[in-house]
Amino acid sequence: MQMLILTMMLRLTTLVINPPVLVNRAALAVLLALTGCVSMTPKSETSSNSPPPTEDAPVASSSSLAKLQVNSELLQQSWEVYRQQFIQADGRVIDYEASDRSTSEGQAYAMLRAVLINDPATFATTLNWAENNLRRRSAAGEPLDQLWAWKWGIDQAGNWGTIDENFASDADIDCITALILASRRWGRPEYLDLALKKLRDLWQFSTIEGQEGKNYLLPGPASAFVLPEGKIYLNPSYFAPYAFRLFAQVDPDHDWLSLVESSYQVLNNSSQIAATGLPSDWIALDLNTGQIKPLPSDSKIQSLYSFDAYRVWWRVAWDAVWFDSREARSYLQTASQHLQQLWHSSSRLPARIDLKGQATVSYDATSQYAMLYAAWRLIEPDKAQQLLDQKLLPRYNQGIWDDQSAYYTQNLVWLALLPPTEIEPQLLQPQ
Repeated sequence: MQMLILTMMLRLTTLVINPPVLVNRAALAVLLALTGCVSMTPKSETSSNSPPPTEDAPVASSSSLAKLQVNSELLQQSWEVYRQQFIQADGRVIDYEASDRSTSEGQAYAMLRAVLINDPATFATTLNWAENNLRRRSAAGEPLDQLWAWKWGIDQAGNWGTIDENFASDADIDCITALILASRRWGRPEYLDLALKKLRDLWQFSTIEGQEGKNYLLPGPASAFVLPEGKIYLNPSYFAPYAFRLFAQVDPDHDWLSLVESSYQVLNNSSQIAATGLPSDWIALDLNTGQIKPLPSDSKIQSLYSFDAYRVWWRVAWDAVWFDSREARSYLQTASQHLQQLWHSSSRLPARIDLKGQATVSYDATSQYAMLYAAWRLIEPDKAQQLLDQKLLPRYNQGIWDDQSAYYTQNLVWLALLPPTEIEPQLLQPQ
């Protein structure tokens, strides 16, 4: 009852402070004109501005904990609560921890979860809101491409709309993945048509050719992530080999499998810049030499293991599960060795670790344990079970992990806990 009251209060508050957008029911209708200058600041990590210590998270009682299992019922319950609390009736996903903004990432996570839980109505509304509000436009209001501006919210003048017209390629990848799966699951060819249009623009604006003709995935526009001296900034947690394999099935006009190869190459090589072998939130790649280096110490985005990098475990684990990738299993085993040792010695993992292997914060993070669970379930099942019993299920309370505003955590935990058997094999095969 308390959760229901809280949910209703949050939704009413949202309607007061943020009037609903008038939604055009056609997903591909004429879009709202977006105004303002394009920021060249790369997208920052979504939920790591001031992550609360997880000791303050609500904890399930011992009696209720004994009954908890990772099954369809738990996934359905947590999805229903998330849908009620974080998704407006018009399909806008709200990040309460960041001034009630919305992001392309949030819309894409909702679409991905909706298709995996078989919720076509929520899929359609979240897609519709994003298409009507996040499509990138020029200063004159003309459509730039089929990709989504990553940040929407309230500006300094008090107006609601697009704040940063840069796109974030991870969100577009998740969106396109969801569209492909939805077209197959629900027999909706229009979703595949939209996916193909987005794939064309994703390849054109978010890939770059480097040494010996190798293609790399950029985190966003070249203007934001390609430096004049031939270096590029990369976010390893954006690499989604399973998605690139799906893209190759439906779009033979572009070499998506080359991104599978470069993703694993960068992941493996970037581990060498850290004493721990862990992935970093951000890295720099020299296109002329292929050498990977950490970002400058004074950069706003950093080379360290933190909230962005957690997602590497989940994305690589899905490649191992969905496509039986030996590269994926090998990487998960090798790159997580330091964390396996830390867990064995202390049963606790710091939320941030620098390149020297030093913890830079005292708290831990539920989202990290969840992402690791997705990986260790495949390679270290005993440790995975320990994470589940000691760090994940105890922090679950009536549909919510941690606190009621933790948007990022809800998505990462849910995606990590999804059993491999929940995705039908035929959805992953060429149609």
